Amino acid sequence: MINVVIAEDHQSLIDGIKIFLEYEDDIKVVGEANDGERLLEIVRLRQPDVVLTDIRMPKMDGITATRYLKKEFPDCKVIAFSMFEQDEAINQMQEAGAEGYIMKNSSLKVVLAAIRTVMSGETYFDATIKNSNLKKTDDDVPLSKREMEIVKLIGEGKTSQEIADILFIGKTTVDTHRKNILKKLSLQGKSELLRYSMEKKYDF
Repeated sequence: MINVVIAEDHQSLIDGIKIFLEYEDDIKVVGEANDGERLLEIVRLRQPDVVLTDIRMPKMDGITATRYLKKEFPDCKVIAFSMFEQDEAINQMQEAGAEGYIMKNSSLKVVLAAIRTVMSGETYFDATIKNSNLKKTDDDVPLSKREMEIVKLIGEGKTSQEIADILFIGKTTVDTHRKNILKKLSLQGKSELLRYSMEKKYDF
């Protein structure tokens, strides 16, 4: 029996995967978590064979959680389950020790295939992923180092004041950087900047 733990901040997605896997005689979902800290607690309690985890979660992201659980449970297989297909996100999960990486828009049959593949000792990467295994350089992005830091923090849901506090700069300075980022990237308003930041925060 392959014991699986699922970590995902959208409960409806967990429920859908659980229902699908219930029909498999060799797989059992033994735990679930909605944030990274809870994932570690569940893994310590249940000691599953496979962890299917989102990257962007509250309290602790999936990359950090993977790093911790692989150090404590090196035999536990980890599969990233994400909406991000940027090379940097994939590289970071691989470096943390993940054996697989699949996209959320993939068929649930892909989830099943990934679980069985990593349990056989192989790696599994979604066929839709085009990973060059190369990290971006500053020359690839028209933003300064400070602007990239701000984009990353915006993608984490931080407000201008929170960003100012983290980077030890004034809020007006953050607002100025925001305007420059919008201009450089030809984005229209806060919503487009937020969408861009959420997509790109693992690239920097």
